[in-house]
Amino acid sequence: MDSDYILEARNLAKEFKGFIAVSNVSLKVRRGTIHALIGPNGAGKTTLFNMLTKFLAPTSGTIHFKGRDITGEKPAQVARRGIVRSFQISAVFPHLTVLENVRVGLQRKLGTSFQFWRSENSLQELNGQALELLDDVGLASQANVVAVELSYGRKRALEIATTLALDPELLLLDEPTQGMGHEDVEKVRDLIRKVAAHRTVLMVEHNMRVVSHLSDTITVLQRGSVIAEGRYEEVAANPQVMEAYMGTAAHV
Repeated sequence: MDSDYILEARNLAKEFKGFIAVSNVSLKVRRGTIHALIGPNGAGKTTLFNMLTKFLAPTSGTIHFKGRDITGEKPAQVARRGIVRSFQISAVFPHLTVLENVRVGLQRKLGTSFQFWRSENSLQELNGQALELLDDVGLASQANVVAVELSYGRKRALEIATTLALDPELLLLDEPTQGMGHEDVEKVRDLIRKVAAHRTVLMVEHNMRVVSHLSDTITVLQRGSVIAEGRYEEVAANPQVMEAYMGTAAHV
C-alpha cells in the first residue's frame, strides 16, 4: 500500500440476498486530506461507509488501514487503531453536561469508560483536556449546560468534540450537516475544516456547497459503483455525474 494513503479499499462488494448494493468499489484516502463520498439516493454510500467502518462485513474485497488488512476486524478494534466515526443522527448523552460528554470520550481512550464507581474527584484530571476540546469546537462557554438543551447544530459540534477525545487519525463523518439550518451548516463546515488540520477526514455528505468548500477529493457513487473521482471542478463537470444527479449537478 502506498504510504501516502491512510485508508484503501480494494474491490469491495456487498450483496444482500441477491441485491448488489456495492459492486467492485476501490477507494484510496490520502493522508491529511478531506475526502468526500457523494452520490444520489440509493447509490450505495451508506453501505460502503458501513463496510469501511466495520459495521458491515463485505461480501468480497479488502480494507487496509496504514498498510494493515483490517477487513476482518470489529468496530472496536479499528477504533483502537485510530479510526473513529460519527453518525448521521447526533449521538450524545442527553442528560449529561457538555463537559461530561467529552469526558466520557476521554475515559474511553483511557479504558475507564465503565468504571462508574470512580469518584468525581478522580475524573477532575480530565477536565482540562475536555475544556480544550470544547474550546476547539466553540463550546467551552457551555461546558456546564446539559446536552439536551443544546441546539441541533451544537449537538453535532459536541459529538465531534467527543470523537476528537479519542484522538483519531482518521475521522469518518456521516452526513455531518444533515437537518441543519444555513447558519449551523456554516459553523459545522468551518469546524470540520479546523479539526481536519491535523488528521484525515472521510465524509458522506449531501450538501454540495459543503462538499465544494471542504473536499480535496470527491468520489461519486451511482448504483453501487464509482462513476467519477477527483477535485470538485472535475466531478461537477463530468457528464456521468450530471446524469446521475438528474440535472442537479449544476447546483453542486
